Amino acid sequence: MMEKKVLFCATKDYHFEAFHLPYFKWFKEQGYKVHTAAHGDLNLPFVDKKHVIPIQRSPFKKENIMAYKELKYIIDNNNFQIIHCHTPMGGVLGRLAGRKARERDTKMLYTAHGFHFFKGAPILNWLVYYPIEKFLARMTDCLITINNEDFQIAIQRNFRAQEITHILGVGVDTNQYHPVSTNKKTELRLEKGYCEEDFLMFYAAEFNKNKNQQLLLRAFSLIKEEVSNARLLLAGDGALLDECKMLADSLGIRNRVDFLGFRKDIDELLKISDLAVASSLREGLPVNIMEAMACGLPIIANENRGHRELVFNGQNGWLIGRNDEKSFSEKVIKIAGNMGMRKMLGESSYKMVERKYSTKKILEAKSQLYKSYMEDTEERVWGIH
Repeated sequence: MMEKKVLFCATKDYHFEAFHLPYFKWFKEQGYKVHTAAHGDLNLPFVDKKHVIPIQRSPFKKENIMAYKELKYIIDNNNFQIIHCHTPMGGVLGRLAGRKARERDTKMLYTAHGFHFFKGAPILNWLVYYPIEKFLARMTDCLITINNEDFQIAIQRNFRAQEITHILGVGVDTNQYHPVSTNKKTELRLEKGYCEEDFLMFYAAEFNKNKNQQLLLRAFSLIKEEVSNARLLLAGDGALLDECKMLADSLGIRNRVDFLGFRKDIDELLKISDLAVASSLREGLPVNIMEAMACGLPIIANENRGHRELVFNGQNGWLIGRNDEKSFSEKVIKIAGNMGMRKMLGESSYKMVERKYSTKKILEAKSQLYKSYMEDTEERVWGIH
């Protein structure tokens, strides 16, 4: 019998480390050799063969031509039963490089982690990204969308993938992300230099234009007197980090905003927090929000299609009209001053994750999808059944 192999393709290998290790493990358990293709030198568990190729996030980088050639060689010289592409450039190069493989019955799956074109997106996004995604859908056996708006766009605009489905993201590991007792929360706070009385607001994201941390800083400046024990914790690095530090200085809040840099203890930072906040302008289905919900936190978030999937007004938090810093600050004050409301909203967040977004739930859905393509491939290639 032919060796069974699956290839996961993305722009950077940290995407795999962050989101896909449970699925690598699952494929190993099904007897598959797991290959990855991406830029980066991380040592990934459950991977039999790691192909390092120079994929760049920007479609205009010349390195992507070399990456395409290398990826095509890898695909043409391995008999992959399934190729699963992630991230925009991973999806573009993977599907273009895998055209011949599909003629040999390799199944091409692509997860759209949030189309760049959406209701309210800049017209340039529609002019550039929409025709690319619609064209490449023809080279896709299964297009997986992670939010309802993207699913509806793909269906209504007649994307010609063989199958279009909606799976609720990549899941949250509820063994790692979960609520903790009051005593444990206090203990963790003291370890990290915070007091039991502090009201901690948390956001983890790269400092870039889309993540829009300036909104949080301006909203925080409006509550600094009324919620005198509040602190804003911002984890992440990025091009706009220094600009945000200067804004915090100019708003007079620098001594109450902690710029934490890149962190590997996000789960602990969430467990010590009282409120998760999110300011991004565009999201697919944000894992950072799901992780906060799994830790039993209420959410206040800038309205966008990804946040709309997760945050429901008065149930587990509030969505705020785009960049409305006054409304944002008013909701923070409301939650900071009402422990009962905070607890009720946080419990609702946790239950929602348990019901719909845990890794266990998503793995169940994805494994059924993968199995349908495994069986189809095995039947035709090996004459099984």
